[in-house]
Amino acid sequence: MTKNEFYCDCSIIHDDVVNFTKSKMLNNDEFKKVSEFLKTLGDFTRVKICWALLNHEMCVCDIANLLSMTKSAISHQLRELRLQNLVKCRKEGKTVYYSLADEHVSSTIKNVLEHVREK
Repeated sequence: MTKNEFYCDCSIIHDDVVNFTKSKMLNNDEFKKVSEFLKTLGDFTRVKICWALLNHEMCVCDIANLLSMTKSAISHQLRELRLQNLVKCRKEGKTVYYSLADEHVSSTIKNVLEHVREK
C-alpha cells in the first residue's frame, strides 16, 4: 500500500459519528489511568512477570530464578506492577507470594497474546 492510500481528503464532518463518540469519551483522569496501565505493561520484564503469574502464584525468588534476574531487580518490577494494581501479594511465614490482581488483568494478558498471535 502506498502512503496516499491512507490519506483522507474529505472535508465532510460526520456529525452523528463525532457527537456519538464525544458522548462516550472518558474523562482525562480515566485516560491518564489507562495510559499509565498500558505504560506499565509496556516493559518487557514486567510482561514476562505477568505471564509467569498468569500461570502460577510465585515468590520473588521463583520469578528471579525463572527470568535469570536478581531478586532486587524483580522486586523493583513487582513494585511497579503493585502500584498499578496489576499484581497482589500475600505473606506466608517469611515468604511473599505474588499473583495477578484479578481476572481483568489475566484476561488483558490473554487477549493481548491472542492479538499478537493473529496472522
